[in-house]
Amino acid sequence: MDQDWEKRVTAAWAAFDDYAEEDAADFRAVVDALADELPPDSPLGLFERACAWDSTGHSDRAVPLYREALERGLGEISPYKGRRAKIQLSSSLRNTGHPEEGVKLLSPELLAPSDELDDAVRATLALCLSSMGRDREGLSLVLGALAPHLPRYQRSMAAYARLLVEEEPDVG
Repeated sequence: MDQDWEKRVTAAWAAFDDYAEEDAADFRAVVDALADELPPDSPLGLFERACAWDSTGHSDRAVPLYREALERGLGEISPYKGRRAKIQLSSSLRNTGHPEEGVKLLSPELLAPSDELDDAVRATLALCLSSMGRDREGLSLVLGALAPHLPRYQRSMAAYARLLVEEEPDVG
């Protein structure tokens, strides 16, 4: 992978909204052409293909590509894209009826070094938890992620987030 290739991938994604829904295959063809420039087993190419399938409404087609990209070392080549792949795979797993796998994949990311994807991790994990009927845990994650962005009430919202998941005292 080189800077030119990354720039062209970025440009392709910047044009994504220019494609009508019925032209999704055309967009995927653009991404496929870019991925074809890489070695066939490149985790970067697999990741971009997964993203294209996912973004055009085919989570089922994206899941195996995300998995393979991660297995082939995407996170070692690009820790940022590796983390994105985990977030997007978890979302796709949820969309295909496997939110528990998404929770298992994303939970360790709560302890990973912080970056700009932290809130996306928490939001996606919250959706997976909600799909499993664990709404209080999901709401706690979302409030905890939101609290630092508030102009006021940061401390109270962070406390409310914690209280949502703390054990209730045994009365009686």
